[in-house]
Amino acid sequence: MVNRWRVGRGWSDAELRSYLNELRDAPVNFNEQPDRMTPDHGWTVDGDDAAIGREPSGPPIPDGLFARAKQSVTNYDFSDPRIVVGHFDPRAPLAERDMLLEIKVLGFRFLNGVRVYTVRDEHDDQRTSFGFRYDTLEGHIEQGFEWFLLSKNHVTGEIRFRIQAHWRLAKFPNWWSRLGFLLIGGRYRQQWRRKAVSRLRQLAG
Repeated sequence: MVNRWRVGRGWSDAELRSYLNELRDAPVNFNEQPDRMTPDHGWTVDGDDAAIGREPSGPPIPDGLFARAKQSVTNYDFSDPRIVVGHFDPRAPLAERDMLLEIKVLGFRFLNGVRVYTVRDEHDDQRTSFGFRYDTLEGHIEQGFEWFLLSKNHVTGEIRFRIQAHWRLAKFPNWWSRLGFLLIGGRYRQQWRRKAVSRLRQLAG
């Protein structure tokens, strides 16, 4: 998939479906092992980790805060659509799901492909965890992966949401968009993460 970008308007549903179909054969655009995707090797590692609420102690309760947050994470609803919209086939299972991320910055829109690499759904006596990691695909303006993880502490009842990304810049459609990202991209990433936690707290609560 090539870089796609526009000023102002977005893409039609038909265009988005066509671009999603293209992602089926798109390869991941990096080949580093996760243990080497560190600042020492030229990668940025950032994220957020915050409490979004609390339930009674023990495993998550049916239709409780954790269950509602889990559904919002699965649907990518925590993403503020004023900054990033996730386009995907809602009938597709979460595992290996292809997604188009529509990134909006100062009137510009960039379409970027990602694929869910793995889903984590675990529990033991102390904790329940759920989330997924997606990897960037060829044509994405970044390279790397990002985790979105919910966890509930069975002792305290606290539920947390963690975002962790390992990334670096990839190929941009032109020099000035790359320069713009270098100048303001960090601020937008920070704002998006902060709003993601806030939105998930509201959606689940």
